Amino acid sequence: MRIPESELIINGDGSAFHIHVKPSELADTVLLFGDPGRVKMFAPIFESVEAEGQSREFAFMTGTYRGKRMTAISHGIGPDNIDIVVTELDALANIDFETREVKPEHKRLTLVRIGTCGAIQPEIPLGSFISSHISIGTDGMFNWYAGRDKVCLLDFEKAFKKHAKWNRHLADPYFVRASENLIKLFEPDTVKGMTVSAGGFYGPQGRVVRQGLAMPNMLEDFESFEYDGYKITNFEMEGAALAGMAANLGHDAITICCAIAHRYLKDANTDYKPRLQELVRLVMDKLTE
Repeated sequence: MRIPESELIINGDGSAFHIHVKPSELADTVLLFGDPGRVKMFAPIFESVEAEGQSREFAFMTGTYRGKRMTAISHGIGPDNIDIVVTELDALANIDFETREVKPEHKRLTLVRIGTCGAIQPEIPLGSFISSHISIGTDGMFNWYAGRDKVCLLDFEKAFKKHAKWNRHLADPYFVRASENLIKLFEPDTVKGMTVSAGGFYGPQGRVVRQGLAMPNMLEDFESFEYDGYKITNFEMEGAALAGMAANLGHDAITICCAIAHRYLKDANTDYKPRLQELVRLVMDKLTE
């Protein structure tokens, strides 16, 4: 079936509409960052760079590390941008941009999001690398897609809604497990995480500035939730949408974050870039073992 121009917009140069990447410029292994500036750190890390570009918050660079081809791309802030980036990455891999038809053989991408987060459990030190074995989407974005229940952990969802006394005005939360292969790859070097992906930075993560919260006790309820050996470890904003869409589209995905704030200890580290660079190196080394 041919995909109409209105549903998948392709630029005149043959690149995907928002991210401006061409099919030939995409590697099978993709590192995702929120901040476009973080993509620039790959210039000295890559052994060679074959393609790069930027449109709005979407910057990308494709090169090699230890002989392995990789693409680094930024997605900006929030789950709405994940919807754009993952859809277009999948299209680049699995849709023929000439015929606008799905390719007969599916290509499975490896998608690793490297970000920053806020820890909420007292035993997790500031600066920890937290691997999201399970991501909890409180943003509602993935609920728009068919197949949602097939890739979500519905028993977790039911228990969480009851424990947190989920507000009826909020979108249903969704729980998605990361790729088993990637969980095993990073497990020895990271904290086992169950991560809340919030739809915003302030209220949706329990921060109070000048507005109250629809769920005033959310931080305490999130911190105390435990199910099947998992506790909620941290907050970020994109991992659940990535995990859900990747699972639905047949890709391997995981989010690994450096804890630069600690909500329980009321502490934060603004000089976190060296530690984040350590995480980037760790991820790239593990992917090339």
